Amino acid sequence: MTDDKGAALVVDGLCKRYGGEMVLDRIGFSIAEGEVLALLGHSGSGKTTTLRLIAGLEVPDAGEISLFGRRVERLPARERNLGVIFQNYALFPRMTVAENIAFGLRIRGISRADRDRVVADLLGMIGLVEQREKYPSQLSGGQQQRVAIARALAYRPAMLLFDEPFSALDPRTRAGLRREIRSLLRKLRVPALFITHDQEEAMELGDQLAILNRGHLEQIGTPEEVYSQPCTEFVARFLGAANIVDVVISGERIILPGERWLPLPAGMPLAAIAGSPRLVFRPEEVELGGTPRLSLGVGRVVEISFSGPVEWLTIALDGLSEGQILIKACRTRWESGSCRPSQGDLLPIGLKSFRVLGE
Repeated sequence: MTDDKGAALVVDGLCKRYGGEMVLDRIGFSIAEGEVLALLGHSGSGKTTTLRLIAGLEVPDAGEISLFGRRVERLPARERNLGVIFQNYALFPRMTVAENIAFGLRIRGISRADRDRVVADLLGMIGLVEQREKYPSQLSGGQQQRVAIARALAYRPAMLLFDEPFSALDPRTRAGLRREIRSLLRKLRVPALFITHDQEEAMELGDQLAILNRGHLEQIGTPEEVYSQPCTEFVARFLGAANIVDVVISGERIILPGERWLPLPAGMPLAAIAGSPRLVFRPEEVELGGTPRLSLGVGRVVEISFSGPVEWLTIALDGLSEGQILIKACRTRWESGSCRPSQGDLLPIGLKSFRVLGE
């Protein structure tokens, strides 16, 4: 059962099939009041299905959905008081910006004076006061998305649901708009669910990240927790870059190919790494040159690439009798000043930190 203490939204045991395919398999998570959860996964992982079930656009086969303690999984969408923002904006082309924002209030019978007040407040909040009489076709993509968000906020929804809202925008506009939306949500304290496949977007927007893989919830936690302490190989590979090496646990040692070994982290229970253990470490956790505390021996530089603030290196562990283990490392240009290898060079290689995963 999902912990629902102080939660705005609780999803527990949610299942959905389409035909014979299980699209969601016992999904469970909660979102606290004022919190943003980013639901992240590949296309077809079940992200949009999850949103549609919460919004009332689909009916679950099993499981519960609660909003502020009220069960809603069988209620129609109009009775859930949720604001949904889609990637295609869905603005009315023949209505002005002000009329689009006021639309939900008008159909709810709100007086003209109250509508005008709410619209004025929201236009100021999204920085589009001077565009109030323009039509959607006269706005940029980022401006249209702001209008769509203001329209969803106009009738004070209990929660906002975003379905990849920035995917149609260019990278620069996306980056600016998501910072604005994050600031707005923090100010309003409206709980929100963001559906996205963009890792950077998810980590910038979300107080919590939930990683979906083929209908299964792999891990949920803060962005730092999920990135730094992945629970599964899928999460390690999906969120950022990761080096993964098959190892053997023997006593207090982690045995790597080529008779290399590392000490087993203190306090790590062997039960947590049962099955086929794998050593997991990020490229920025690789240490090059000098005398590494957690040494992997000597590596040969296979490739070096430069991408602005970061230098990427591919390194082959030296001295293996068969096969080859390639390790990805990255360093800032400041870090690379003390050790500047060339392709083919041999140099000491070690780790600053690592994790061990089991099955």
